[in-house]
Amino acid sequence: MKILIIVPAYNEEASIEYVIKQIKNQKIENCQIDIAVINDCSQDKTSEIAKAHNVIVIDLINNLGIGGAVQTGYIYAFENNYDIAVQIDGDGQHNPEYLKSLLDPIISNNCDIAIGSRFINKNNPAYRSSFLRRIGIKILANVLSLLTSQKITDATSGFRAANKKVIRLFAENYPDDYPEPETFVILYKNNLKILEVSVKMNERYGGKSSINAIDSIYYMIKVLIAIFIDFFKGK
Repeated sequence: MKILIIVPAYNEEASIEYVIKQIKNQKIENCQIDIAVINDCSQDKTSEIAKAHNVIVIDLINNLGIGGAVQTGYIYAFENNYDIAVQIDGDGQHNPEYLKSLLDPIISNNCDIAIGSRFINKNNPAYRSSFLRRIGIKILANVLSLLTSQKITDATSGFRAANKKVIRLFAENYPDDYPEPETFVILYKNNLKILEVSVKMNERYGGKSSINAIDSIYYMIKVLIAIFIDFFKGK
């Protein structure tokens, strides 16, 4: 089984080596695992460091943002006939130790996409971001749960494993601005099965988040608008 690990990265020279090494430490039986770092026009040494570790590196000539970078990975997975694609962020927040937990329900055909959630286990002591951002995630999760008629707990998780049907869909249609929450609607409208898997996440290994506490409120409002537009589009 061919598995592609998609690692979107923008100015992640402080963490990209750590992320690659952590992924390579995971061994999944009967699987060929390749790593593709999607360098989103970084201004630092992200690309050079990744290339030094013998992984696939796709250097974008323009900054496409997280949506464009991740879709580039899905296009590569589709064109190269991968069975499963996994998203792992380049900042070190996603813990590759949970790779098998994400892959198992895909391999066993129990779902089309498995999404790592920080909030299934309420006693989870791991990093969950700021209080304000958690409130925003909770609101988004409740709205998405209502729209999709499915319990969703982690609306912004980008830690995901997808089968061939999802790879094809995302290669053709992937949101630019708010991909993680918006894709729940796309998956629902295409009758694809979503399964959340309990994971623990880390603080950023290096670099700085593009969304601060004040921006979180503005971000949430814009995401809610985008979600409703996606949901009612074409209805």
